[in-house]
Amino acid sequence: MTSPHSPLKHSKRPSQSPIGTFLKILVAVVVVFAVSSTSVAAIAVYQTLSKIGPGIQLADPNASAAAIPSVGAIEGGVNLLLAGTDTRTNQGDAFSDSANQDASSGAGNNDVTMVLHISADHTNATVISIPRDLIAAVPDCPDPDPTKTDIVQGTDAAMFNTTLSRGGLPCTVLTAEKLTGLKIAYAAEISFDGVIAMSNAVGGVSVCLATAVTDPFTGLDLAAGQQTLVGDQALAFVRSRHGVGDGSDLGRISNQQVFLSALMRKITSAGVLANPIALFSLANAAVENMTFSTTLKDPAAMVAIALALKNVSLSNLVFVQYPVITDPDDANRVIADDASVAVLNAALASDSPLTLTGGVGRAAVADPSTTSTATPAPTDTTAPTDTATPTDTATPGDTSTPSPTDTSVALPTNVSGQTAAEETCTVGNN
Repeated sequence: MTSPHSPLKHSKRPSQSPIGTFLKILVAVVVVFAVSSTSVAAIAVYQTLSKIGPGIQLADPNASAAAIPSVGAIEGGVNLLLAGTDTRTNQGDAFSDSANQDASSGAGNNDVTMVLHISADHTNATVISIPRDLIAAVPDCPDPDPTKTDIVQGTDAAMFNTTLSRGGLPCTVLTAEKLTGLKIAYAAEISFDGVIAMSNAVGGVSVCLATAVTDPFTGLDLAAGQQTLVGDQALAFVRSRHGVGDGSDLGRISNQQVFLSALMRKITSAGVLANPIALFSLANAAVENMTFSTTLKDPAAMVAIALALKNVSLSNLVFVQYPVITDPDDANRVIADDASVAVLNAALASDSPLTLTGGVGRAAVADPSTTSTATPAPTDTTAPTDTATPTDTATPGDTSTPSPTDTSVALPTNVSGQTAAEETCTVGNN
């Protein structure tokens, strides 16, 4: 079997959008409702969110959404999927030529898919990036046309990024559930325009480039050093595959993690959090460029989920690439690394904080200007569990507080990723 670290060479089809954009709107809503000094700002954001359309009905009856409180964080854990479609339909003049329209139109493919998992105690969160080129089983899916009751037949093996065009957002969710073992009750879809609008709303994202990044496929030409990305340039950066790492989609995932971690640090910085106008612009940009599941279109649901993230520190927000190895039947594709997937999925099922022991990915390196390059270990804030040793368990009548049990799970060394607290730099494909 080909080594999991061997470079993958993919077709030169233009690749697509990101992104953990939903994380941005969550933080924006939290801040406006929680720390804004004026009720006017809160009302403005609520009115913006109220413009959300009817929403997409997800297919899994077992992935029930929790009851939404009128005020306060949602109870229990949250699993939310964000799909970035590569469609060129209605994406502006830059994508209206025949080559772009032939590459992807209509529903498009989910070339970027991320699953956000928030632990039931709201102390840690994980963002899992599922590779577009992953060959996986796709279950039967409902027809994407809500007026039809037909079933889109499943298959034992298909590229994961075809699930959106195959059966719409519900099909992407159902397939991701099989891969992660999670029940996903919330989902959203974002297109190219959304990435541009969101980067504009935050005034650009500053990223570190260890080397120059050039990609003729996306029009990217950046010098090494700190670069502030906004608008079309931000979109080109997160879409870039040929210009970063080894030119593979896995390299693009780690490049997106560099961007997302930098974005989260900016979003949670004092300058953004203290600016209701910027936050309103952020929420408005997201709403106007995203399609939501019916479970997520209620503004109260967004606020409740956002509040669940409020106390998750940057060091406890972990970005991971879904564990894969090269497909032995096709060097341009990947398949799940079953052993590593089992460790990751078990950690997600138990809500355990994650500790990364592997590298930061194919297109990233630790920022040399930082004082520490180590991945911060998750802070243990959980109460003792039923797996505690006898010395950790209180005896009858004992009113003392038991010592906390370290419940963090160390992921295998071949699982790449980083925390939002880590400062990393993109490596160009030169």
